[in-house]
Amino acid sequence: MRDQDPGQAPTLRPAPRLMLRESVYESLKRLLMDNALEPGTRLSIDGLARELQVSQTPVREALFRCEAEGLVVRRPNAGYLVAPLLGRDALLDLYDLRLLLEPTAAARAAANATERDREDIDDAVRAMAPAVHGDSYQAYREFAEEDAKLHGTIANASGNPLIAETLDRLRAHIHSYRLYFRHGIAEVTAGEHQAISDMIRDHDQTGAEQAMRIHLENSRIRLLAAYDQD
Repeated sequence: MRDQDPGQAPTLRPAPRLMLRESVYESLKRLLMDNALEPGTRLSIDGLARELQVSQTPVREALFRCEAEGLVVRRPNAGYLVAPLLGRDALLDLYDLRLLLEPTAAARAAANATERDREDIDDAVRAMAPAVHGDSYQAYREFAEEDAKLHGTIANASGNPLIAETLDRLRAHIHSYRLYFRHGIAEVTAGEHQAISDMIRDHDQTGAEQAMRIHLENSRIRLLAAYDQD
């Protein structure tokens, strides 16, 4: 074994077992969040293991993690099922919580964000542009991923780790719901995202808070309308 250069910092690599567990978890989570599996579908641990060409152990661990995130539910004598989509009341509850947290996060980000944070927020807004006018599922999926990144970056830039952690736990529900109802939401959201980014870049705390509140209130209205159409 070749000696390590004493001037080179040691590099830690994840153990193969850890990499496998993460790979299985991410693969299963992607299926669930992309709605490749219909709500209520029974999940066979043995079937998933065969499909992913792994043992049942990492599949069980992945299902346990997905259950904690609300993406699957475990029922007596039925095993794991794909969790139902949010109903109207649950959606309203979700937005009530977001409206308590995210306007404050945006205001704090306007005050506390580093220049790198502001660049990341701008980059996330720009990255959504190619998908705004697309009508394919892939285009909207890319938009939703950048949307999650934008809101997560703002939360992290707020300087309040509890806000960031709470919103991160909600992200799976928000992302899954929005991927299911994709009725022209992307295009009308673009201007709202830009307004939030502009206020944060200008260090305008009041403006950032108001822009985020307007965005969330409009988003709630759009999703409720999509819910009624479905």
